[in-house]
Amino acid sequence: MKKLTVAGIGAGNYEGLTVAALRVLEAADVIVGYTVYCDLMKPYFPDKTWIATPMMQEIERCRLALATAEEGKNTVMICSGDAGIYGMASPVLELAEEYGAEVEIVSGVTAACSGAALLGSPLTADFAVISLSDLLTPWETIEKRLEAAAGGDLVTVLYNPASRKRADYLSRACAVFLKYRPAETVCGIARNIGREGEEARLLSLAELERYAADMFTTVFIGNSATKVIGGKMVTPRGYRHA
Repeated sequence: MKKLTVAGIGAGNYEGLTVAALRVLEAADVIVGYTVYCDLMKPYFPDKTWIATPMMQEIERCRLALATAEEGKNTVMICSGDAGIYGMASPVLELAEEYGAEVEIVSGVTAACSGAALLGSPLTADFAVISLSDLLTPWETIEKRLEAAAGGDLVTVLYNPASRKRADYLSRACAVFLKYRPAETVCGIARNIGREGEEARLLSLAELERYAADMFTTVFIGNSATKVIGGKMVTPRGYRHA
């Protein structure tokens, strides 16, 4: 059967792979991915054929993977975190009808989960995940989503909080939350999750507004119930008061 598997690799270290992702990678003939993710995985699977493309070539990468699978080769496209969360599962499925290969999606551990584990338990109640990258989504739309999450008192995880061209986007997002939440709201950052230089820090919302984030940072903004317990960021589930 001609099949392309799209697999999330988590943070990009061996320990962060799910068992399902590990099995499909071990069985693969060809692994396709963004150059950085391929470089992270190559040491663990040195005997595979690798096809890597740089950023901004996502559609070409999908077509390469589908065409390779169509040739009958056991092909896996890798994505960081989870393939269906800001990953390549969607464009692969959009293009798949043009090819003769079946598509299977294998989930991975997204940064919201792995970063939350480093910080404590901030996502125990309802939460939202919002990317601050305006490459594919206009800032006006992002801002509306921030307003909705802040106004709804949702714990909020921010992906892609800053880059060289978007140095002030995290500050702008915090300004939205400061309209609804006090400056001392418990927040946290997780950086280089599962990689060299891994870091987790707790900050107030006021401190977060001034924090110099980068593309390797995942940001967590607590809700009105989030607190610090034993040095950890915790959003109570409420069982103790049931």
